[in-house]
Amino acid sequence: MPALVAARASSSSSSTAAPAATQAPKPSKLFAFQAQLPKLPVPALSETLPKYLRTVEPLLSKEDFARTQTVVEEFGRSAQGLELQRRLEARAAEPGRANWLEEWWNDLSYMGYRDPVVPYVSYFYAFKDDRLRRKSTQRAAALVRAAWAFRAQVASGELAPEMARTTPLCSNSYKFMFNATRVPVKPSDREATYALSGNEHIAVVRNSQFFVLPLVHGGQLLSAAEIEGQLDRIVRQADSGAAVPVGVLTSDGRDQWADNYRLLLQAAPENAATLERLQSAAFLLCLDDAQPVTREECHRVFWHGNGRNRWFDKSLQFIVCDNGKAGLLSEHSCMDGTPTCRLADYVLDQTLGNRVDLGSDVARAGLPEPEPLRFSTPPALVRAIEQAAGRFDKVVGQHQLRVLQYEGFGKDELKRLGFSPDGFAQMAIQLGYYRLHGRARATYEAAATRKFLHGRTETCRSVSTESVAFCRAFEDPLATAQAKTAALQAAVKAHGAYAKACAEGRGVDRHLLGLRLLLRPGEEKPAIFQDPA
Repeated sequence: MPALVAARASSSSSSTAAPAATQAPKPSKLFAFQAQLPKLPVPALSETLPKYLRTVEPLLSKEDFARTQTVVEEFGRSAQGLELQRRLEARAAEPGRANWLEEWWNDLSYMGYRDPVVPYVSYFYAFKDDRLRRKSTQRAAALVRAAWAFRAQVASGELAPEMARTTPLCSNSYKFMFNATRVPVKPSDREATYALSGNEHIAVVRNSQFFVLPLVHGGQLLSAAEIEGQLDRIVRQADSGAAVPVGVLTSDGRDQWADNYRLLLQAAPENAATLERLQSAAFLLCLDDAQPVTREECHRVFWHGNGRNRWFDKSLQFIVCDNGKAGLLSEHSCMDGTPTCRLADYVLDQTLGNRVDLGSDVARAGLPEPEPLRFSTPPALVRAIEQAAGRFDKVVGQHQLRVLQYEGFGKDELKRLGFSPDGFAQMAIQLGYYRLHGRARATYEAAATRKFLHGRTETCRSVSTESVAFCRAFEDPLATAQAKTAALQAAVKAHGAYAKACAEGRGVDRHLLGLRLLLRPGEEKPAIFQDPA
């Protein structure tokens, strides 16, 4: 995923300074454009329905497509279709509603989704090696300092908003980046956020044991040398004995975890305070004793690890292995990939470029010992933990992972040849699947809609008439190189056009979802929502 470049120009808005005694707070760069962002549009039925038909045609037989075409056209003409469209437009226009999709999407796709967040929802980044810092706690300390500098910019509002060329993107996700956690609740989870100003600590986990590490002592941020020393203390203490792996509870299905979460709170009064310290931490630092070598081994660690040395509900988990390999795991419910990609790019730029402010090389004497976070785990809870661990191991064991690192050429060469790198990669996926199975299947690619207030994503449908024609051309032994090139160009162009429409809030899936969700109890479900297509 390419990183978005932060805008370097400050906001053009200005304010008149108040007298010194009542100085107005400094305007936030990060949220400077929020009030100007447009709302997510509701496309016209006359736009969405023909587009929908174009996306399903290459996936259906002629007979199935004819049936789908009939039900779609009937829906577009029906009084019910027009009424659902009217309801959706009214919802979008409600005063005080930032985004007509937001509440629905967060619940249906994230908070109400009941399968485990790992391996099914959370996403990870694998970091490049740090040649300057081979020791794990030394690298971890530098990562913490760099991440804390980024956090300080978020807290102060000095971080520039992301821009797509000259268009500002919504900054709402940054409210959920630090000092945030997902909390298991039936039937739908919730997000808990904590004030950045009052929670200047991180949580650290080693050998399934959690610790609190305050990063400010005596009013001064701990230096990298001091953080490294504190992390060395944690490693020595955690490695001196085993502990019940409470963190593996977070790997479970959300309903099961919600039940065990209540059990954890009921087990002892002090467990609530322990949870609060963990959940309110700026982020979690996982010090793994693993020493992965291959890309597959590294990605397995960052994707899921052994499930015991994690708290999968935390919004951010930096992972550092004993051999210095490092990565970042992010909980997806309130943050999509572009803000965390920006964080990852910043942290790596600062550490690998040796630009990170490490503070004094001399550690202060008398720093307090890191505070262990101990949970009371009666026998019933221990059994629940053992069962959760077994389920996690089974689920992870059912998944395969292979990493392709292609070195032949990159995005610069593709651009020189006139191809969108994303479109080219998507067509490579289409051709690979076609060669294996002899047909195309519906394919989901997320397209960002953050140019809109509280925007998140739209489904970019990668299969098109042009993509199928491209696959057939490449499999045709009689097709010329010129014909294959033309087919690829047409497929990439069609993909780019659809992706652009999605970024403009004019895709198919979110609009149809909104219409379906506005059906009232007792109302007949339109045939379009019962059609196998």
